[in-house]
Amino acid sequence: MAEKRDYYDVLGVSKGASEQEIKKAYRSLAKKYHPDVSKEKDAEAKFKEINEAYEVLSDTQKRATYDQFGHEGMDGSGFGGFQSGSYDDLNDIFSSFFGGGFSQSGFGGFGSSSRSTGPMKGQDRYMSMNISFMDAIFGKTETINLRVDEQCSHCKGSGAETPNDIETCPTCNGSGTVISQQRTAFGVFQTQGVCPDCNGTGKKIKNKCKVCGGKGYNNEKVSVDVKIPAGVSSGQQLRVAGKGERGSNGGPNGDLYIEVIVGKHEKFIREGKNIYIKIPISVIDATLGTTIDVPTVYGDVELKIPAGIQPNTQLRMKEKGVPDLRGGLKGDQIVEVELVVNKKLSKEEKELFQKLSNIEKKRKSKRPFEKIKKAFE
Repeated sequence: MAEKRDYYDVLGVSKGASEQEIKKAYRSLAKKYHPDVSKEKDAEAKFKEINEAYEVLSDTQKRATYDQFGHEGMDGSGFGGFQSGSYDDLNDIFSSFFGGGFSQSGFGGFGSSSRSTGPMKGQDRYMSMNISFMDAIFGKTETINLRVDEQCSHCKGSGAETPNDIETCPTCNGSGTVISQQRTAFGVFQTQGVCPDCNGTGKKIKNKCKVCGGKGYNNEKVSVDVKIPAGVSSGQQLRVAGKGERGSNGGPNGDLYIEVIVGKHEKFIREGKNIYIKIPISVIDATLGTTIDVPTVYGDVELKIPAGIQPNTQLRMKEKGVPDLRGGLKGDQIVEVELVVNKKLSKEEKELFQKLSNIEKKRKSKRPFEKIKKAFE
């Protein structure tokens, strides 16, 4: 059997990593290696390994036990092994040695305890979705196909063909736990563990459901409509309730989280709620001023270019940017002016520019004499 990798190495974090760092690393890896998303051959094995590591490192007490005892402290093997779980007091530590909660005869009266076997919500699932620049601006509804463990519609999750096929477990009398005695150097202990016949449910099924085979669920291909809100940006997550991993002991499914990845646009650049665009204008238009049609995500809009505008000047078009996710004001569109010099001029254009050049030279030649004249006034 292959040796287990260090849980910190599995998630790619240091031993001093914070809860947030561990959670962030888990989400990133879970999205990468989820069997429904990854095409790698060993994706399923890696996904299970990632979940196992996160289950331990995300729990403060399990993590402390793992840091002290390593994998041996988590698998219950040997005298030094611990069952996977949290250790609130000495009773839990003894229970890891002897198989469960205990009570002691003639040695301090520790009492008894039992592990909860109630419904547990399933793990969340993570995936990414690529959308276009415009879809992020205006929003849309995208349909995705998934394979999800859905509650069996025939048995309603019970696993039995009919309600009459569900009986109380005769081994544990419906408690879900069994008690046994064990003689140790400390005395005689009573150990309490999960019933092996009903796996802690307290129930036995006479006739299994013919649709799901007694599992209580069916792995089904489902279509899910995901509403992408107007104004969403790259990195934001959309939650789809109940489309995560299957819960245990009748618990609900986890949720599906979809990370949005917004594509680039050939003209527009987005920064927050603002949209940027560069517009070329001629030297003549920059000098004399003009009105031009500027592309926006909402269509062409007229923009007045003031006379004498300088290169790289930015003009603001109010509320022509990205919608606010919370219903506030839209962002703006920022137009940056780029001066374009025409390299191919007609004879007439060259003559006109030459005249302008001569006028400019005369103007410049007068400036030094004007300064001297003013000095003697």
